[in-house]
Amino acid sequence: MKEIRSLSWSWCLMENLPWRVDVFTIKAIDLGELKKLRIRHDNSGSSPSWFLERVEIVDLKESTTYYFPCQRWLAVEEDDGQIVRELVPVDEAFVKKDSENEGQSLATLGLEQKAKSTTYTVKVKTGDKKNAGTDANVFITLYGSKDDTGIVSLKASKINKNKFERGKVDEFTVESVDIGDLKKIKIGHDNKGNSTGWFLEWVEIDAPSLGQCLKFPCGRWLDKSEDDGAVERIIFPAELQTTEYIPFVPYEITVYTSDIFGAGTDADVFIVLYGSDGICSQQKSLCLNKREQRMYFERNSVNQFIVELEDVGDVIEKIRIGHKGGGLNSGWHLDRVAIRRLLPNGKGSETVTFPCERWLAKSEDDGEIVRELVPSEIFTEKLMKDGTLKQIEEEVEDPLEVHTYKISIFTGDIYGAGTDANVFLNIYGDLGDTGERKLSKSETNFNKFERGQEDTFTIQAVDLGILYKIKIRHDNSMFSPDWFLDKVEILDETTEESFVFLCERWLSKKKEDKKIERTLYEQSYDGERNSLDGSSLSLSSQDSSGNLKETKKSSLVKAAEEGSLIPYHITVTTGTEYDSSTDSRVYIIIMGPQKVQTERLWLDLPEGKDEFADGSVEKFSVWGLDVGEIKKVEVGHDGATPESCWLVEELNIVVPTKGVMYNFVCKCWLARDKGDGLTSRILNILDADCVNTGVKVLYEVTVVTGDVEGGGTDASIFMTVFGSNGNTEEMPLEKNGDRFERGQEDSFIMEIADIAPLRKMRIRTDGKGTRPHWYLERIILKNLTNQEVATFTYGEWLSKLKNAKGSLVCEMPAVINDEQMMEDTTYTLQVKTSDIGGAGTDANVSLILFGENGDSGTLALKESNKSNKFERNQMDEFSFSDMLSLGDLCKVRIWHDNKGIAPGWHLEYIDVMDSATDKTFRFQCDRWLAKGEDDGQLIRELACANNDILELKERTAYEIVTVTSDREDAETKENIWIILEGKLGRSKEFLMENSSKKRRFERGATDTFQFSSKNVGDIAAICVGHCPKDGKKSSAKADVFWHVQEIIITEMELCNKYFFRCNVKIPLRYKRRDYKVFECAKVTESFASKARSLVPVKYETIVVTGFEKGAGTNANVFITIFGFNGDSGKRALKQKFRNLFERGKTNRFYLETLDMGELKKVRIEHDNSGLAPGWLVERVEITNSATGVTTIFPCGKWLDENRGDGLIWRELFPRY
Repeated sequence: MKEIRSLSWSWCLMENLPWRVDVFTIKAIDLGELKKLRIRHDNSGSSPSWFLERVEIVDLKESTTYYFPCQRWLAVEEDDGQIVRELVPVDEAFVKKDSENEGQSLATLGLEQKAKSTTYTVKVKTGDKKNAGTDANVFITLYGSKDDTGIVSLKASKINKNKFERGKVDEFTVESVDIGDLKKIKIGHDNKGNSTGWFLEWVEIDAPSLGQCLKFPCGRWLDKSEDDGAVERIIFPAELQTTEYIPFVPYEITVYTSDIFGAGTDADVFIVLYGSDGICSQQKSLCLNKREQRMYFERNSVNQFIVELEDVGDVIEKIRIGHKGGGLNSGWHLDRVAIRRLLPNGKGSETVTFPCERWLAKSEDDGEIVRELVPSEIFTEKLMKDGTLKQIEEEVEDPLEVHTYKISIFTGDIYGAGTDANVFLNIYGDLGDTGERKLSKSETNFNKFERGQEDTFTIQAVDLGILYKIKIRHDNSMFSPDWFLDKVEILDETTEESFVFLCERWLSKKKEDKKIERTLYEQSYDGERNSLDGSSLSLSSQDSSGNLKETKKSSLVKAAEEGSLIPYHITVTTGTEYDSSTDSRVYIIIMGPQKVQTERLWLDLPEGKDEFADGSVEKFSVWGLDVGEIKKVEVGHDGATPESCWLVEELNIVVPTKGVMYNFVCKCWLARDKGDGLTSRILNILDADCVNTGVKVLYEVTVVTGDVEGGGTDASIFMTVFGSNGNTEEMPLEKNGDRFERGQEDSFIMEIADIAPLRKMRIRTDGKGTRPHWYLERIILKNLTNQEVATFTYGEWLSKLKNAKGSLVCEMPAVINDEQMMEDTTYTLQVKTSDIGGAGTDANVSLILFGENGDSGTLALKESNKSNKFERNQMDEFSFSDMLSLGDLCKVRIWHDNKGIAPGWHLEYIDVMDSATDKTFRFQCDRWLAKGEDDGQLIRELACANNDILELKERTAYEIVTVTSDREDAETKENIWIILEGKLGRSKEFLMENSSKKRRFERGATDTFQFSSKNVGDIAAICVGHCPKDGKKSSAKADVFWHVQEIIITEMELCNKYFFRCNVKIPLRYKRRDYKVFECAKVTESFASKARSLVPVKYETIVVTGFEKGAGTNANVFITIFGFNGDSGKRALKQKFRNLFERGKTNRFYLETLDMGELKKVRIEHDNSGLAPGWLVERVEITNSATGVTTIFPCGKWLDENRGDGLIWRELFPRY
């Protein structure tokens, strides 16, 4: 219950005391025990400001006195600008103690009040519309689950002098006592003034003591002549926009300025509190505004502040106090600081004193304006059960020492390395940090930070423990701010420990990554580092401040190893209609069977982007729960105002670990005021286009850069991995700010095609950037599924200058369990030019060898044993040492650049000798590589002639492996039969017999059988049945089953493996008509089989350009076709004297290559040359002229730097 009364008449006591006491007598209903008091004034009169000491209420009936201390202003111009206060009663003992100390120290009951009340920071956003601002008086009421605040006038904005102006955010403070959970607010105005109409965008209410920030979206007018004419609105919080954090606690900070000449300051004083283990609060300014700065911190003054800060724990190890300088009287002599906080049970408090007695002034003492202070004594007051206060004073045992740190800054010895800018440094240790300090006065040089120079500075700070990180930056001021920092060395003079922080990078807005701040880690530090965002997912998520010498395993790696979290790649296309864009936060939820779903995955835009703009394409990589087979996807946003609308054009989800891509063409509004008013939708996976993209495996990739001077790089790095089952495409290794620096080990997760066991790795750099040279030590790949580790060691430069061969490419064999997976070899190539007229060439010739263990990379045929290469009827010999043996070779891709006077070339054959295996491989050509001859191609793929020897016989043997499930009732004592369905026909029935002597098909067992049969070709399906052992009809019982997990069939001549994932019960049946059919889930094709199929094939390639305006292109277009037997290489799509790729047109090309098998994707791209390079590709159609099979690759997207996602290449997948 509550009573509201006006205090209009009083009689006065104790006129001669420094305060005035007014006594009022009020008759009211019995409220029981009083819990709180709300007191306010109406701000009228010539001097309405009021400082209220306390309110005492005597319940005459119960003879009980309640003490409500206030000790605060009720004034628009003072304190937090509020003219209403809510007060809570405190124990009499505190009030009496306070009265006794009056005149000696400040009153100290504000802390108790603060702890029992809630301070709300209210931010109000006025919309960015014409006439959105208001001059009216605005008020707000906060409604909680227990009570409300009453009407609170929003008079004093902390940010703007002129409040509630168009597009501005105003900030106010509202205090209340125990209103419960905030449920809603009422906000309005009194409609007075010149322009009263107001468009309110939102209200944000932050309660640090509760650890909760609520957003109340409005997006409507409070105007008599707009909308519904209301000038008050009740608004509810947007659930999705609520943020929660660890609650803050109140601290009472009392600052004692010394009594010496010039001790006072007008500067902005700040403080940071430190607990144990380096836990610290934010940096907090003690004054709210410049008026308070002028009032406080005068000579011999005592100033008290009650601030809410992060809870730093039970022990305050140190504080950092300082000011920001500036102004005429910034120098300050601080005597001491006392910090009081309540005991956990609220029955008393603890005051910690931090002595200083030093100047914080640039012109006094050591010139420092920041000091770190350690506690000297603790004063505790406890409220005893008998109502008395027990006071304990004790000295702090073993406080942290103040250490002196000698800092040496080494500027690089390269052109333009020095800087004139101001440099700032923050040092981090396991016990805390120094805070950012300006490096003002070099002890070694008058002109600091010059080229090749060492500058020394001294910083005093409370013991930081083991140093592990520094942050160093400059302010980009003065004429030449660019700075090349070589390294920083820090000597702890107290312990004589030295710490080295390597940089060897620019801090420049113009060079490298254009950053002027660097985070550097100590040379020997091997803990977690800062989070690195990007396409390759970082393992680290936060700064480490625990055991620095122990490398922690990232939670992301653990989750990936367990398989609980997997990556999802999301692409969102926003529509192009009016008002399609949104600045709301967008999320998706991915749902599997039986209510399994990910948490809400927020798609937060990168820095620099603040909205999903009209026509934009945004890409995100998020980690979420593995839901199994995806059934539904929910997409939505947190916008709650009528104007927060969004048109979703398209949603694309790639699940790399499943090898699938889902594409939803949505074209739907998510908006309160459009369509059906929903801001989220559930999309059914059956409505999506589903494309198989190939299963990827998650690997933890660790790149070790050598600890060699200049070893780090900002060049672009690319990786290709080769395995027994194929190879990856070239993948970029993202720099992400701080990777690939000298002496570093950088770990991140990458998605790599399922090609294990791994054989080798190729690394290439583009040799560009301000630091193009890179010293690569090694790369480690760890398969997160089976924990297999492969190490690739190089230990050399990748550089045109520092590498003896000037190489930017290296190949490294995989070492698994101390075994090198590939042999070293020397390849000798003999290239025979034909004996026909004009056969020779002056062009530059290159080739790639392909074999069991991948490809050789591009080999330029430069240094022949003949002085004039590739002449008619000549044999040229080339030698390539230090190569990795590819095993048996299957094909060669050879081409030339068509340069020189007579570039046309007729090649007879190539012989390749492998010194490791002592084998020679012949590649017959007998064709032109010439624009004006044959089919005009300058590139040929040649099959290995050695493979022609292998001819398939009509009969072969099949090995059949059955895996019985490891579950109850899985086994059977009866027989199993199987029939193979192949492309060349159907096999006979194979009976897999069970016997009492040799039991088969037991629970969890793997059984192997061999049968001779005619060759049925590639196996597409199998028929599996379960029959009685004795062959009797009566034995076929209805309730007998065999639960089979998997069947693997190997064709023994070519060794191709066919996998059938069954996971099903097969009932026992007498009749052969009752069986289960399983389709082939996966094929592992042997090298011999692949080599057999390598015959030349012409592929008819049709490219259809879209019909929209500007769809055509004048750029040079290239295509790469990928099949299960390899790829075509990058081919130019050209035709003489023809204007290609025009709007709405279809262009046809013929490409000859060795048979690539079933086509799996196409990459189409252009070089962005010409006047209008932007290109809309409708689709690509590719027909294998040997088989007549046509594969269609739909596109329907722009390849344009200025549209959508800005890409000028696309990967297209087949639609059958």
